[in-house]
Amino acid sequence: MKIAKAAVLAVLFLAVLLAAPGTAQEKSKVYYVCNCKGDCPCNTIAQAPGKCPCGEELVGMHLLEIEDGKAVFCTCGPSCTCARSKENPDQCGCGKPVKKVSLKGKYICACGEACKCGAISDKPGKCPCGGDMKQVL
Repeated sequence: MKIAKAAVLAVLFLAVLLAAPGTAQEKSKVYYVCNCKGDCPCNTIAQAPGKCPCGEELVGMHLLEIEDGKAVFCTCGPSCTCARSKENPDQCGCGKPVKKVSLKGKYICACGEACKCGAISDKPGKCPCGGDMKQVL
């Protein structure tokens, strides 16, 4: 009987954890971005680690938002759970600078400004939310 109660409690605890809002997985999507310094002309964004055409290693960063045709990434690393600083939009909540990458020629989710999908692609198609991807011009 005690084992059954413990099992039920464990399952409920796990369900609450998985459904908890604000987790890093729900908050943003991790992409691998060229680690060039300054105004990187590469604008390389990938879904897996690797090398940029310029020779730099791609670094895991989480997407904070998409604005004005640019993806804004936190430079803390893929496990970071920061948000963009409200006081300084050029910084992550942890104080590190954000990295802005042009999305010109790439495709993003077309569900609007409130979109939380964070979908970026080099090809047209459907977004994970079911909407169409639109090309950034």
